[in-house]
Amino acid sequence: MSRNRPGDLFASPWGQPMDFFERRFLSQGFRSVAGVDEAGRGPLAGPVVAAAVILSMEGLNQEFRDSKRLLPAKRESLYGRILETALAVGIGVVEAEEIDRINIGRATQKAMLTAVHCLRVVPGLLLIDGVTPIPISVPQRTIVRGDNLSVSIAAASIIAKVTRDRIMVAYDERYPQYDFAKHKGYGTLEHREAIRRHGYCECHRKSFRGVTTPVASRV
Repeated sequence: MSRNRPGDLFASPWGQPMDFFERRFLSQGFRSVAGVDEAGRGPLAGPVVAAAVILSMEGLNQEFRDSKRLLPAKRESLYGRILETALAVGIGVVEAEEIDRINIGRATQKAMLTAVHCLRVVPGLLLIDGVTPIPISVPQRTIVRGDNLSVSIAAASIIAKVTRDRIMVAYDERYPQYDFAKHKGYGTLEHREAIRRHGYCECHRKSFRGVTTPVASRV
């Protein structure tokens, strides 16, 4: 078994296959490995969404990549494949109101924790994208740029990204003046101008710079 402490930061093994971490820890006796990632830390509107994914042995051979490097149609296709073939998928969503109340860092951790708790298979080890572990007793390893280095984290990034994009498309139907379907809540010039013109709505993060301004008001 690994002697590294929960939350230890691993060096990035550039040049290794995407299943390097998964097969390494499975060979050390961990019964299952879950990749964990989030989408939506930076936008001015919408939730932060996290996903946890436990891939099958066949799934470890898939060429999943960081969701941000994929075209939308490809993400959607892989999203369906992951849901069909993964041993377990969990999703956590924290809305804008709670982000404002507890801050984005804590909201991201809460979304990740919820995603892990929603897995129908108890993970033996978590591989978490980034540098910050989550408050859970399950052994975990943080991996900088893990969505480019771990197939499980990459799969989780796809699930989180597609889930969040769909939420923002639904918000676009309620608030078409912001064009959420186009920019997904990120702080584009177009989005900032819409906030200036129309004020902010319920799904905006009022604690984020660029949302609350002297001319902004509730919609």
